[in-house]
Amino acid sequence: MLMAPTIAYGQATNAAPAAAVSQDDTGDIIVTATRENTALSRVAGAVTAVTAADLGPGGVSNIGDLQVVVPNVSIGDQFGVNRTFIRGVGLNNFDVGGEGAVAFLQNGAILPRPAQQLSGFFDLEQIEVLRGPQSILYGRGATAGAINLVTARPKEKLDGFLRATYGSYDSKILEGAVGGSVTGGDGLLVRIAGKYEKRGGYGTNLFTGTPVDDRDAYAVRGTIVANLSPSVHATLVLDHFHEDDHNYAFHYFGPSVVPESQLPHTLLGGQTVIGYYAARGQTPNLRNIYSDQEAINRRKGYGATGTLDFDLGATTIKTITAYRTFDRFQRDDLDSSQVNLAGQNNYVEKSRSISQEITANYQHDGFSLLGGAMYLHENLTGQVLVPTTNLGVLFGLPANTFDNGAYEQNGVVKIDAVGVYLQGSYEISPAVKITLGGRYNYEHRKGVGYFRFDAIGLNIPTNVAKGWSSVTPKALVEYRPSATTLLYASVTKGFKSGVINVGSTDPAVDPETVWSYEAGFKQRFANNRVRLSGAIFYYDYKNLQVSFVNANSIVQTINAATARNYGGELELEARVVGGLSVNANASYLNAKFTKFCNAYYGAAYPARAGISYAACPGQPGLVDLSGNRLPNAPRFSLGGGFSWDVPLGDGKVTLNGDAKWQSKVYFTEFNNRDAEQDAYVMANLGLTYHAARDRWSLGAWVKNVGDQFVIANNIIAAATYQFPRVGSVMPPRTYGATLSFNF
Repeated sequence: MLMAPTIAYGQATNAAPAAAVSQDDTGDIIVTATRENTALSRVAGAVTAVTAADLGPGGVSNIGDLQVVVPNVSIGDQFGVNRTFIRGVGLNNFDVGGEGAVAFLQNGAILPRPAQQLSGFFDLEQIEVLRGPQSILYGRGATAGAINLVTARPKEKLDGFLRATYGSYDSKILEGAVGGSVTGGDGLLVRIAGKYEKRGGYGTNLFTGTPVDDRDAYAVRGTIVANLSPSVHATLVLDHFHEDDHNYAFHYFGPSVVPESQLPHTLLGGQTVIGYYAARGQTPNLRNIYSDQEAINRRKGYGATGTLDFDLGATTIKTITAYRTFDRFQRDDLDSSQVNLAGQNNYVEKSRSISQEITANYQHDGFSLLGGAMYLHENLTGQVLVPTTNLGVLFGLPANTFDNGAYEQNGVVKIDAVGVYLQGSYEISPAVKITLGGRYNYEHRKGVGYFRFDAIGLNIPTNVAKGWSSVTPKALVEYRPSATTLLYASVTKGFKSGVINVGSTDPAVDPETVWSYEAGFKQRFANNRVRLSGAIFYYDYKNLQVSFVNANSIVQTINAATARNYGGELELEARVVGGLSVNANASYLNAKFTKFCNAYYGAAYPARAGISYAACPGQPGLVDLSGNRLPNAPRFSLGGGFSWDVPLGDGKVTLNGDAKWQSKVYFTEFNNRDAEQDAYVMANLGLTYHAARDRWSLGAWVKNVGDQFVIANNIIAAATYQFPRVGSVMPPRTYGATLSFNF
């Protein structure tokens, strides 16, 4: 996991040629997410760039793989929704319409839906991960940081690649791209890329025999670059993604405060996967499920992003216009058994968004000015539908009493966001540079819909509208005592918009805000062969948005008062003699609530050993969670990797590997064993032969070498089902071989 300017752990050595990556004359990666196309070692902030050489089968092939190679990043999914956390801050809202605190972008244009961000990576030039609030540049949803996918661009010379992979779980991946000049010069360039992936399930629905957590997806992308003049360049990127499988299954991890034998599905003769194995005297395999409902996952999306670049000498101007659609249908089993106790959960999400941004950058004689404006409109339609089949048994009534009813959230939320920002930098001496800036954010949301729960006679409209505004300033000081040393310190305010959840009875949820204080350094040694960087930070958070299932079995989202996060990161990259490169990183994170009162789901079960919370002053029905750690915030993480090129004839053999150790994380604010993941180690290895000039390569790889069972996310489900533990898991050990041709 190389963390300083670029990741070079070399897992995906069968990737497309890395020459497409933009570099300066020292070989430093050019980062585009800063809006100023800055060399990575000169970015005064914590940034990681994962290059094309490290992307693909056996390496970083989806959003979840980034947590292995980027420090202080934790990623999981909540039933098909991306939950990325950076420095302990991320998506804690799992209601319809919830949004994360990490801005997720493709070529600088926002991908608004968290579920939209799980489509997988293909034909990318690089991935840029910016840690810490990025509210000056991205505003509304970048309090934790930003992730920008930079797609590969066509070049004047015809080039491309074809890559085929076969691996465990009958995994088949075919990926390729071809591009070049249409006119014979650089006037009009075109590139077409695509990826097809199909694999068996990591688990099985033992009741139906259907695989779960399988994948059947394809994606295509076309890129057109028109160099209209030496100073005017236009780019159009069109893409489409489609998936239809049983991925993102709803896994059962066991009971919480109610014993397995007393869970309500037993009233209908039901069993969970744990009961299934217990009846056979076997150890449970929790990658499997035991359910009358199939895990259905259907999603598709289209996108068009148009960019215009104007180079006017001292001033450059860029406009980005994007339109995106995303449709998703998800089904899972809420009661986690092979009987239907109001268990069929149908989740529908449809998003249509358009965004427009314009930025201008002026640089002259030690002074630079960066300004811009953006607008986003999104029309979000959503539904959560749970037919209340057999629910009557819980009320002492005939089981079919409520069979014609449902629990339903249904509605539309319209989102309009505006941002205007200005940032100026001045070199007061050859060694000292000061940056000051600010952004004005305004967001308005309007929700129209209804909520009904027929079993308790509730059917109410959920029409609500509200707007929020915020000014987010930034101050930064950089000190460069030499050409190879950078010291910096910054103060930044972040803003995450308020939320109106689709068809929710909650009032509008207020925005999150954070004040971030950060200091760091970047140092290069030995003629740029060794690079060391580090950062320390302190966050003061207010109004964190947190979702949970309340005592009425209804998803509720509230503002969790205040929190504070502090910690540090250290990263090392070294190119050793003989084609050997090594890297290492270490992170420390102390992220805790400083004020938060909430109702504890296990309050009615005082006999449960080892669980005790103090009551909130003046609120005896709530417990005091101040001092508890934030969800998905590991205290420690350590990582490292290597890549070793050994000449062999006209070609070479590359041996590579990486590993990451992460300490325990909790998945809820209660910090108990009901929702936690103990410390674990994740390791990957690869061996690849590269022919002369890398015309072709053949490699073998293995991911999760130790076959670790790791929970990616865990929630405590509704009181209706007596608070079972459910969630998602990371992939098991996988291995395969990849044959690649480059031309």
